[in-house]
Amino acid sequence: MDCKEAQKLIPAYLSEELDGKTEEAFLNHIEECAICKEELCIQYLVEEGTARLEDGSSFDLNRELESKIAESRKRIKHRKIGTWIIYVLEFTAIIAVMFILFLVFYR
Repeated sequence: MDCKEAQKLIPAYLSEELDGKTEEAFLNHIEECAICKEELCIQYLVEEGTARLEDGSSFDLNRELESKIAESRKRIKHRKIGTWIIYVLEFTAIIAVMFILFLVFYR
């Protein structure tokens, strides 16, 4: 992913609209590119800071953004684990069906 694409995805990331693969590519780029990470921080500060100022609540937006990124990473990890579990279950089901067919036809 290049910087132009990553910067276009920032609003979608902040509103949690990215699919799993795009979100992972976006986060990988953000971790490697200081310019894009800074742009993400700026857009997050503007978006969240404005809303918080209107509410009058206190905030630490840098820490909250880091927490949001960490939660995204956890979500991606859980999605990958879930995908592998599904693959294993499908494989197990195929083996079970093959075994049953073997028993039925070669008894």
